[in-house]
Amino acid sequence: MNETMSEGYIDKVEDDGEQSLYEHFRLIVDKGQEPLRIDKFLLDKLHDTSRNRIQRAADAGFIYINGNPVKSNYKVKPLEEVVMMLDRPFYENTIEAEDIPLKVVYEDNELMVVDKPAGLVVHPGCGNYHGTLVNAIAWHLRNNPEYDPNDPEVGGLVHRIDKDTSGLLVVAKTPEAKSKLGCQFFNKTTRRSYNALVWGNFVEDEGRIEGNIGRDPKDRLRMAVFPPESGIGKSAVTHYRVIERFGYVTWVECILETGRTHQIRAHMRHIGHPLFCDERYGGDEIIRGNRSGSYKQYIRNCFKICPRQALHARTLGFIHPSTGRQMDFETPLPEDLAMLVDKWRRYIKGNDLNNDTI
Repeated sequence: MNETMSEGYIDKVEDDGEQSLYEHFRLIVDKGQEPLRIDKFLLDKLHDTSRNRIQRAADAGFIYINGNPVKSNYKVKPLEEVVMMLDRPFYENTIEAEDIPLKVVYEDNELMVVDKPAGLVVHPGCGNYHGTLVNAIAWHLRNNPEYDPNDPEVGGLVHRIDKDTSGLLVVAKTPEAKSKLGCQFFNKTTRRSYNALVWGNFVEDEGRIEGNIGRDPKDRLRMAVFPPESGIGKSAVTHYRVIERFGYVTWVECILETGRTHQIRAHMRHIGHPLFCDERYGGDEIIRGNRSGSYKQYIRNCFKICPRQALHARTLGFIHPSTGRQMDFETPLPEDLAMLVDKWRRYIKGNDLNNDTI
């Protein structure tokens, strides 16, 4: 029987309707146990958690006695079976500090802004329990006695970007900073822009994409776009602006109104312009161009230069949680994307693109 659980599991309790629950803790109450509130009982049994989190889990219906959900004021009795179920799989390891290079763009006592390289997973999970951005942040803040990477209420990531997307992220170092920054993301008052290389040429110079983002029923690892009135997925809006045209591909700026999983990648695929070299969304095939062997080799060389979706979180802006001052940051393109864009600039100058047959 498992009698321990990291406090990170009782983090953000939401009721989104039907959900899958996973067992995190189970035991039979001792024969000689005196009646005791379930929140106090579990606080003694579970390491590295708090009574407040246990109470929230109980209020969400995640704590069961003999198969029935109970509230935090329920008093346990001898030989009862206590089970805790949560809405995420059990993860046995706590977050450990790991000496991973971290590019810090800005830092003060309340927050830090980091420039994440492509290929670095943001948070442990799904087979990536080590070597993540969270592990790197834990190492960077290892001498800060008030920062606990296993306590989600102390601070940590306020938002995320995909493993193979590079660019800026803000990290909170205090509960107050995390709460205030989180509200800005929720209320859509942050400023975020991305650069992306996408397949195809746009007729217009700028545009707006609106469509709900939800799991693709044909591929659960991919997101799909659904009509806003469908009731499927979550509402999402992306604005885009053409920066530079290369005939077969286009360099664009994307500005998010919302921040859904794979939003830019799914929206761009939806309008027929998947991100260049985006394997999950079909951008790793030759979608535009000619049929010559030399062109096919050119594209293969481009894929080698930037072997990931061509997407970079270039700017990030928010109101500082304590000073109230507007904070705006910008990071240059990483080497792989800069080389890719430069390669297309040189290609467009030296080739006649009027014979597009694809």
